[in-house]
Amino acid sequence: MTTLCRDCFSLLDEPPADGRCPRCRHRRLVAHPELTALSIAHLDCDAFYASVEKRDDPSLRDKPVIVGGGHRGVVSAACYVARLYGVRSAMPMFKALAACPDAVVIKPNMAKYREAGEEIRRRMRALTPLVEPLSIDEAFLDLTGTEKLHHGAPAVTLARLAAEIERELSLTVSIGLSCNKFLAKIASDLDKPRGFAVIGAAEAKDFLADRPVSLLWGVGKALNASLEREGIRRIRDLWPYEEAELIARHGAMGRRLYRMSRGLDDRRVDPDAPTKSISAETTFDSNLSDPEALLAELWPLCETVARRLRKAGLGGRTVTLKLKTGQFRNITRSRSLSSPTQLADILYREGKALLLAAADGTAFRLIGIGASELGPAAEADQPDLLEPDRARRAQVARAVESVRERLGSEAITRGRGLTRPGPGKAPR
Repeated sequence: MTTLCRDCFSLLDEPPADGRCPRCRHRRLVAHPELTALSIAHLDCDAFYASVEKRDDPSLRDKPVIVGGGHRGVVSAACYVARLYGVRSAMPMFKALAACPDAVVIKPNMAKYREAGEEIRRRMRALTPLVEPLSIDEAFLDLTGTEKLHHGAPAVTLARLAAEIERELSLTVSIGLSCNKFLAKIASDLDKPRGFAVIGAAEAKDFLADRPVSLLWGVGKALNASLEREGIRRIRDLWPYEEAELIARHGAMGRRLYRMSRGLDDRRVDPDAPTKSISAETTFDSNLSDPEALLAELWPLCETVARRLRKAGLGGRTVTLKLKTGQFRNITRSRSLSSPTQLADILYREGKALLLAAADGTAFRLIGIGASELGPAAEADQPDLLEPDRARRAQVARAVESVRERLGSEAITRGRGLTRPGPGKAPR
């Protein structure tokens, strides 16, 4: 049973009887029979947004901190003190404040969080080129074959990385180590915060057996409900089915159910994994039902998505409108384009049609717009028989963006953006 000390990075043949590392006398030990054979990891920052805020303002260290969008918004992140009161990410802010009335609420500062996330990612990439970001604060790493380079097993390299991030950036991370991405991501949630958990290949099936089927990657609410109707609630309930039978019932997802229920996952850590969608949304201070007021809120979101598409070098072929009612019911509507776009006015045109079809007098608390089916920018906004000036408009949009980058976001404003009757907030 190989044991790793996470403080002095010593590898021991057996767990010490007194639970302390014989070299540094600390107790932060990880023991596992496959410890030095595993090389796929998932690194997840602990309460990232809130942790960055606490790092930058030490007076917040022992206080409950919620990062979110005001009374009408939702919780973007909550520190572990706030979580003791039941506050969770995506919780409506009014519920969070009712649960923890003494919480310090901080408006998100995405530029600051991106900077911190990029610094952590830079340190990951110094260890291996095989880093696959999932979001601003989490990523997969493949450290296969790095033992000679880093003078130690991947487990030791990861422990050193976590210590370096904590020492030099004053942020903490949790690490999951396993034989594949699916199990590594599960492991990173087992020992938060400042965690280091291991799931080996030999134990994977037994580990998963009695866990809910919703734990499997890709099983959302609809599929979970469908599986429950079939009597499949725990992962072990999938084992009696042959792969072909699950594919017949659930299509391509059936293969994933069969394999992952047995702890198998052949996905590679892909540093070039494509972005699947780009979106922006805003929550209103008070519910809106008037179509004109909603359209006024939609336009700046379209500009934000268009700007993000250009920055990412992508174009989107599918436009999706998102609405949330006052009763927190989500409504999504999509339309596909004949070719990808980066243009805010095309996003707005499609979003407007979707909105007017959905605006039946219902009061909405949130609106969002997104682009998916993403492709290279070179394929976006090509000349079209129905829109012969589309390429010219794309060129103008890029010129406007260039001016805004140099002179500020208000340097050039489209007429549609001059009036916003609705009491919405800035997009995120």
